[in-house]
Amino acid sequence: MIIKNINTWAKYVLTLRRFCVLSLVLLASVQLHAQDKRTLSGLVIDANQDPLIGATIVEVGTQNGTTTDFDGQFTIEVSNGSELTFSYIGFISQTIVVDANTSVPLTVILDGDTYALDAVELVAVGYGSMRKSDLTGAISSVTSEDFLQGNMSSTEQVLQGKVSGLVISKDTGDPSVGASMRLRGGTSLTASNNPLVVVDGVAGVDINTVQPSDIKSMDVLKDASATAIYGSRGANGVIMITTKSVKSGKSVTYTGLTGISNAANHLDILSANQWRQYVRDNALQDAIDYGANTNWQEELEQTALSQSHVVSFNSGGDGSGLRASISYLNKEGIIKASGLERISANLSGHQYAYNDRLKFDAGLFANIDKWHPVDYSIFERAFNLNPTIPVKDANGDFTEVGGTLNENPVEILTNRIADNTKNRLLGYFKTEFDFFNDFKATVNMSLEHNSTKQSFYRPSYAVIQGRPERGYGQKTLGEYTTMQLETFLNYNKTIGNHFIGAMAGYSYLDNTYDGFGAQRSGFDTDLFGYNNLGAGQNYRLGDVYSYKGNSKLISFFGRVNYSYDSRYMITATVRRDGSSRFGANHKWGVFPSASIAWNITNEDFANDSSWLTNLKLRAGYGVTGNQDGIGEYKSLAILGVGNDSYYDPATDSWKLAYSPTQNPNPDLKWESTAQANIGIDFGFFNRVSGSLEFYSKLTSDLLYTYQVPQPPYLVGTMLANVGELSNKGFELTLNADIIRTEDFTWSANTALSSNKQVIEKLSNQVYETDVIYSGSLHGLSGMSGQFSQIIKEGYPVGTFWGKASSGLDENGQFILAEEDSVLGDVQPDFTIGFGMNFIYKDFDLALSGYGNFGQKVLNATNMMLNDPNRLPTYNVTDNFLNSGITSPATYSGYWIEDASFFRLQTVTLGYNLPTNANSSCALRVYFLGENLAVFTDYSGVDPEVGLTGLDNPGIDRFNSYPRPRTFSVGLNITLKD
Repeated sequence: MIIKNINTWAKYVLTLRRFCVLSLVLLASVQLHAQDKRTLSGLVIDANQDPLIGATIVEVGTQNGTTTDFDGQFTIEVSNGSELTFSYIGFISQTIVVDANTSVPLTVILDGDTYALDAVELVAVGYGSMRKSDLTGAISSVTSEDFLQGNMSSTEQVLQGKVSGLVISKDTGDPSVGASMRLRGGTSLTASNNPLVVVDGVAGVDINTVQPSDIKSMDVLKDASATAIYGSRGANGVIMITTKSVKSGKSVTYTGLTGISNAANHLDILSANQWRQYVRDNALQDAIDYGANTNWQEELEQTALSQSHVVSFNSGGDGSGLRASISYLNKEGIIKASGLERISANLSGHQYAYNDRLKFDAGLFANIDKWHPVDYSIFERAFNLNPTIPVKDANGDFTEVGGTLNENPVEILTNRIADNTKNRLLGYFKTEFDFFNDFKATVNMSLEHNSTKQSFYRPSYAVIQGRPERGYGQKTLGEYTTMQLETFLNYNKTIGNHFIGAMAGYSYLDNTYDGFGAQRSGFDTDLFGYNNLGAGQNYRLGDVYSYKGNSKLISFFGRVNYSYDSRYMITATVRRDGSSRFGANHKWGVFPSASIAWNITNEDFANDSSWLTNLKLRAGYGVTGNQDGIGEYKSLAILGVGNDSYYDPATDSWKLAYSPTQNPNPDLKWESTAQANIGIDFGFFNRVSGSLEFYSKLTSDLLYTYQVPQPPYLVGTMLANVGELSNKGFELTLNADIIRTEDFTWSANTALSSNKQVIEKLSNQVYETDVIYSGSLHGLSGMSGQFSQIIKEGYPVGTFWGKASSGLDENGQFILAEEDSVLGDVQPDFTIGFGMNFIYKDFDLALSGYGNFGQKVLNATNMMLNDPNRLPTYNVTDNFLNSGITSPATYSGYWIEDASFFRLQTVTLGYNLPTNANSSCALRVYFLGENLAVFTDYSGVDPEVGLTGLDNPGIDRFNSYPRPRTFSVGLNITLKD
């Protein structure tokens, strides 16, 4: 028994020894394996140092892998000696070996093919972004590399000619005047037709708050299926601006541009010698030769200098980053005393927390504009004046000649003090929180504050108004502040071949504007200028005024996306807006949309195609609104101070009388635009890509101020929703890599569009009007009360109406039709933008241009100057001497011209200093020419006449601030850590 127990014990001991040895071996194995493991973190970026979101990192031969976050960052545990593969759709995969020398954090740069990259390019769509290949709506994207170059004084100009269907028109060379934008035709008679501008998610921003140097990309949302997410503000399209974000590492960049400008064209009018020859040939005894040889146009002009400087700083690290920039623009106008000076600054940054699930974003944009506005009457005076009149007389004083519109334009330009300032400020704070892997919550708070101050003084020695008023001074200040809170939740989930995305949100907007102004005349001294208006002794009603208003907009919105196998896609959105501007019966509006797409390229029958690289069909429909035509309190009854007064016996004084100034309209609401769109995206041979769009828009409930009977109404006019306006057209975008070799590339792009506009309806049973006369010629000699255009059902806005002309008879009189008829319209038949880029080793050459074709323009300048009654007192055009015209100025179709044109806008030649991959410095020098040539048959100074608004679209009437032709040299320097 004892032996037996000893044997049993021995077995137990042996088993225990074996277990301990095995445990030690396993423990050693685990320790050795643990020593072979390491944690890698880093960043995956593209060649432009932009983060690649959702890039895949896989340990070769294992199931171990991860993806990059929103900033391109990743963390993964791997074994020493293993291989890691980094991949991203559209990019060339890269594999690295992990060993003891692999540095942390790791930065991986992936290179990609241009056409493949198009599929994964992220496009801003409002409250989020989507891959370009997944889009179902009509959206055009332009990156900073494709922006129009030059000293841009207005940010929207960088898109000129770059987006089909988007017409950007700047009908003056004045650097202080911005451009107008119109996308797929105008949708309103009285409200703004400019697209809504969204900057980093903040809607309704003044586009010049952000400078081109701070912009990464601009996405133009065209159809209602894309813009309905912005509801009552999306009818004119949406421009989504994404500013430059923080990049990995540290860098400093300087960009400078210096240029010189002169007038590109002048109106050909008689020189002094031509005027004298005409006087001699016609024996004009009453002609007065003042002895000078004055070119009045050139006397107003100068050789203008322009310069811009931008310095930006970037610092991006693990979990945080900061970017800052400061820029300075000083652009002299080619008209003396005019110009624009702008100082801008931008600061943005982000910080991650809570295991990178929580992200804070903040941005601040600020700029100050200073400029000196020009009295545009100087151009009419310059065309009028006898060229033998000297600018100054023998005493050194400005020459004065009696007669209407005969004032000295140089005196008008010189003897005025006008200083304007505009301040813009935009700040936002955004918080994003990722939870449950598939959800992201976003809260975005923003504030925009803009103010404009105008100061003007006309001294007592100024000929026009200064002398009779004994000096005149004025100061005004206007401010508006917009505060927004937007919060939304995004859900994105991939289940097999199915992708589901959803978004729901809430928005609150509060806008307040206020201002005041004061004016005074009758100054004993001009020393104070506009700085002491109280020194003026003439008191008039209305010399002091102030105003204030407020509006609120509350919105609920949502979007659902579904995709199956990247072949079939559907998107649906809805927004419900409630506005304090709307009438009591229509406080809320609903704006839905839906769109579908079929990516044929991903079908099995198309996979083997060697020539078809992309083919996608899209269709969408939606409804959007335009509330810009409704000002604050327009639906309410309003009392105001009139010109009448009454005696108040209680105070024994006369008081101003208050009376109704506006009728109430509880049915007042937004203008509504329903739009259908069909699009085709295509690509061939990895060389040619583009899109073709067909659309139809119908705007209903057009706002217009109608005449109403008194009684029952207290006021004779009322703003009401009545009319309908349609726009139909197509757009074509083409991009081509014509040649692509190691040393030389040649690419081209074009954007072509056509739009047909028709006013469908102007009246209903309550508000009636047959025709609205527009295009006023009032102010032109002999044209008082004359209109040149009509707004009428069946015609587009800007339709010229009058007597057609078949030329001149044998006596030089106009041959005119007996009845008025349509004489054409200001709407272009089609527009085009065109660009080419050449790269040979370290040299690059780029050309860009744009044009409008088929639009008609009333050359009212020629109409007034080609009048035989002007000589010898006033001047005339060169062409008048051979025109045979003996009839006085008369409005007719004789003066309406085809103003089709194509403008070679920029030519850029650059050279990049050769560098290697490890270089810490990059340098580029380039030469730039702007407004180099205009191809047109138009006889005026410039065919690009303003086509927007109701007052005078398409009318060239002496208001031609000449466009400059500019030559510049630029320098870009980047220093990296």
